[in-house]
Amino acid sequence: MNPHSLTIAAIFASTMALAEPGISRAGTQNDTGAPGGTAASDVPKSVSGVPLGAAAISPLSPELVEQTPALRHLARSGAQLFEAGAAHGLRAVVARQGEEFMILQLTPDGEAIISGAQTDLSADLLLTIAGRSEPRVTELGSSHGMRGLFVRNGRQFQVFYVTPDGERVIPGVMWDASGKNVTREQVAPLPGVAPTVTIGGEKEAGRASIPVQGKAVSALEAARSAAFGTIGSESAPRIYVFIDPLCGHSVRALQQLQPVVAAGRVLVAIVPVSVLDYEDEGRSTKGALALLSKPTDQIATAWSRGDLNGPPSKEAEDLLRRNMAIVEAIGLRGTPTVIWRKQDGSEGRIDGLPEDWNAVIGSIGSENHAAR
Repeated sequence: MNPHSLTIAAIFASTMALAEPGISRAGTQNDTGAPGGTAASDVPKSVSGVPLGAAAISPLSPELVEQTPALRHLARSGAQLFEAGAAHGLRAVVARQGEEFMILQLTPDGEAIISGAQTDLSADLLLTIAGRSEPRVTELGSSHGMRGLFVRNGRQFQVFYVTPDGERVIPGVMWDASGKNVTREQVAPLPGVAPTVTIGGEKEAGRASIPVQGKAVSALEAARSAAFGTIGSESAPRIYVFIDPLCGHSVRALQQLQPVVAAGRVLVAIVPVSVLDYEDEGRSTKGALALLSKPTDQIATAWSRGDLNGPPSKEAEDLLRRNMAIVEAIGLRGTPTVIWRKQDGSEGRIDGLPEDWNAVIGSIGSENHAAR
């Protein structure tokens, strides 16, 4: 699966960011996004009762899905969910839409999933191979009943989650039922792992002041000062959507917004940022620079067709530095982040993919209140 393209696969993946490359530094995840190096197009097209390897899969019961927050989130996004067995204290699930699939491990509390398959390694054997002390191995603590291990392999790294019995590890990324990237939050404090912007040989961590008259500003005021491209009618009320070009959630946001944009109900200001470099070997920065090198009215179109290549302009480098300063200042926790002016004049903000875009758009103030 090409993470640069905005295909139905990426749209499906965005429900829990399944299509994102993951922290595949020391693991075997490839660009297809399919486990074990198998492209989704190489597996049978039909699903129910069709053999998957030596076994058959069957749909999860509606009752189980509805009672399990992480599964319910996926199902409501349009994914089909299938039983893939249970081992070492975890339930494996296949999530599929169209020709694309992903194998997931459901955490014991049902509140999160890990995108990946169990390996044949035990936690003890992994620690023996990698070395048990920092900086080679860092304990990430427990989240949703799963012990996390951050393992360095030279300049590469990988996050593993340990099964409840300790007998297997899963290389992958954890997402909670709201779509939050739990792994990203766990690794962010580690030196050399937090997202950075590398431009012209210099690393900018986004710590510069927001260029808004040298004073502290609100998130909405900060968004107004960002570099962005717009899509929609200029007469419609505006919302700001911070996106990482390679973020599946961001892809989904654009797709969900297209009908209301076409209806003239909202003007979307797309703010490219780079927050996934630690997962995708710096491709987020390259993609953001490519978008910011485009005319403002072409940014959304370029993103939708995966036009994320080409040398960046000098202006794009400065624009991305500005956007990353805003990311730092507003405490952006992930993408997409949506910011807008409400009807009562207060600010609205959602970190993550909104569950109800109609509610968001319905809360936007009149044109006089629109964030400009």
